Amino acid sequence: MLPFVSDLLPCAIMRVYILTVLALCFLSCVPVEQRGKVVKVVDGDTFDILDVNTTTRIRLFGIDAPERGQAHNKRAKAFMDSLVAGKQIRVVVRNKDRYGRTVGDAYLSDGTYVNAEIVRAGYAWQFRQYSTDPEIEHLERAARSHRRGLWEDPQAIPPWEFRKGKR
Repeated sequence: MLPFVSDLLPCAIMRVYILTVLALCFLSCVPVEQRGKVVKVVDGDTFDILDVNTTTRIRLFGIDAPERGQAHNKRAKAFMDSLVAGKQIRVVVRNKDRYGRTVGDAYLSDGTYVNAEIVRAGYAWQFRQYSTDPEIEHLERAARSHRRGLWEDPQAIPPWEFRKGKR
């Protein structure tokens, strides 16, 4: 006996549902990238990029640079400016933060990993609340031991502690 169309409909809907779920799972595994030209450096771990006519604020993942009003903030911002201002950049997006900024790993067109370079130069801490990257950890230790950047100051205060004090 042949099944009626009404008997097949639930199977067809289920197949579409399963294929949709599988497609979404696959797409969620593909890294999202944004590309653009750096048009503004906000501070030592944040900048704006312009892609066509859209400006996006980028917060670098896994690092934390001195805040506005904190010692070494101007030097960290100046270093970031010298590294990325006016350059084309590729950002591998990780997420959005509570302020709506795109959080990710940034790379210059020559492949330079921006997040790591800022830590290597001694202008940011590894933000251990979010990152356990052994490369970043190693770069921070090396910057500390060679007293680069903010590590010239033995009393350097991590930004997360500075923010707590401002509340």
